[in-house]
Amino acid sequence: MADTSAIQSSEPLTDKNVLVDYLASGCKPPEDWRIGTEHEKFAYHRNDLSYLSYEGDSGVRALLDGLTRFGWERVLEKGNVIALTKPDGSAISLEPAGQLELSGAPVETIHQTCSEVHEHLRQAKQVAAELGIVFVGLGYRPEEQSTEIPWMPKGRYKIMRDYMPKRGSLGLDMMQNTCTVQVNLDFESEKSMIRMFRIGLALQPIATALWANSPFRNGRPNGFLSFRSHIWTDTDPDRCGTLPFVFEEGFGFERYVDYILDVPMYFVYRDGNYIDVSGQSFRDFMTGKLPGLSGEYPTKKDWEDHLTTAFPEVRLKRFIEMRGADGGPWASLCALPAFWVGLLYDEEACNRASDLIADWTQDEHEYLRREVPRQALATPFRDGTVQDLALEALDISHGGLRRRERLDGLGRDETHYLRPLCQIAESGLTPAEEMLAAYERRWDHSIAPIFQEYAY
Repeated sequence: MADTSAIQSSEPLTDKNVLVDYLASGCKPPEDWRIGTEHEKFAYHRNDLSYLSYEGDSGVRALLDGLTRFGWERVLEKGNVIALTKPDGSAISLEPAGQLELSGAPVETIHQTCSEVHEHLRQAKQVAAELGIVFVGLGYRPEEQSTEIPWMPKGRYKIMRDYMPKRGSLGLDMMQNTCTVQVNLDFESEKSMIRMFRIGLALQPIATALWANSPFRNGRPNGFLSFRSHIWTDTDPDRCGTLPFVFEEGFGFERYVDYILDVPMYFVYRDGNYIDVSGQSFRDFMTGKLPGLSGEYPTKKDWEDHLTTAFPEVRLKRFIEMRGADGGPWASLCALPAFWVGLLYDEEACNRASDLIADWTQDEHEYLRREVPRQALATPFRDGTVQDLALEALDISHGGLRRRERLDGLGRDETHYLRPLCQIAESGLTPAEEMLAAYERRWDHSIAPIFQEYAY
C-alpha cells in the first residue's frame, strides 16, 4: 500500500492505485474512531423573514465576521469570507444560498458532539441577535419560492449552478432550498468499511423517515414528508442514487474509486480560480488529456475535491458519511450521530443490523428510496411498514450505545439521545406530520408560525 501521507498536494496523480490507497489510508483501530457531525440551517432577517444577502450590515459576511470573536479564523476566496475554521478541525461554511453549516470537530462521544452543537448555537444566536437574524431548522424552505434568493460568492457554486439544470430538474432547488444533518464515521479495514457502507445505505431510508421534516413548498403542503430527500432523486443521475454495486461481490475501495472516476467533473481549482470542466472525465485528467487543460495532471487536492462532487445517500472518503436526514430541531442534531454510532460502532449491533438487511433485494432498496420521502414511517415493507424497521433499528442502536458505556458528567450513557427518535417511531408521527397537523388546525393553513416554533 502506498504511503498516502507522503503524497503532496502538488504531486501529479496518474496511477489509480494511489487513489485506492488514499481511501484505504482512512483505516484505523476502533480505539481511534471518532464522530464528526455536520448540520445546516436557514437564516432569515427576523423583522420580515427576507433572505440574507452576502453583503450588508446584517448579511452573511457580517454574520461570519461576528463569529470570529469566538476564536474562529476566516477563510477567504477572492477577498470574500466563505468559511471559518479552528485548529480542532471544526469549520463553519456557507451553502449556496446562505445556509450556514457547522462541520464539527472529530470527537469521541455523542456527549461531546452535543456540547459542541450547543456551544455553536450559543455563539450563532448571540451574533444573530445583534444583527436581527433568526435561524430555522427544517429540511426545505417552506415559504413562497422567490427568484431573489441570493447566491453566495463561491466559485464552485457558479459552475454547479450552470451545470445542474443539464442533468435534472431539481438540482438548483437542492442548492438553494435544502438543509441536512449528517454524521461522519471511521472504519477499521476494508472489510469493516464494506459492512458499514452496506448497512448505512440500506438503512438510510429509515433515517429519512425518522427525520422527515420538509412537507411544505411555496407556502403549502408539497405531497411529501421529506421533500428534501425526494429532490435528490431528480438532481443528477450520474452522482446520486442507491449504488447497486455496493451490495455486489467485489465491492471495496477500488470499486468505489471506479465509481468516482466515472462521475463527471465539475471544476479544477488552480491559482485561486475555479476552472469549469463540468461534464468532463477525471480519467482523462489522469492521462493529461483533459480538454482545455492539456498536459495538466490532477493532484491530491483535485482528488479530494472530486470526491465531494458525488452525492449518494452514503459517501466514502477516508471516512463514511451518512447523508439521508433532513435538517431539523436541535435535539435531532444530537440524535443522528447517536443513531448511527449505536448501529455501527458496536460489533453486536453491527451484526444484528447486517442480519436485518441481509436478504433485501435491489428492487426493495430502490422502492424504499422512492417511497419513503412520500410516506415516511407508513411506507409498506414486506409484511409490515418502515415503522417496524425503525423500531428494530432503534433497538439495535440503543443496545450498541449502551454497550459503549460512554458516560457524561451525570453518569448517563449515550442512549438518552435516542429518546426523541423512539417517541417518533413508537407514535408513527414524524416531525413533518406534526407540522401538517398544526397547519390544518391551529396554524389555520398558514406556514407563518413555523418561523417562530421552529426557530433555534
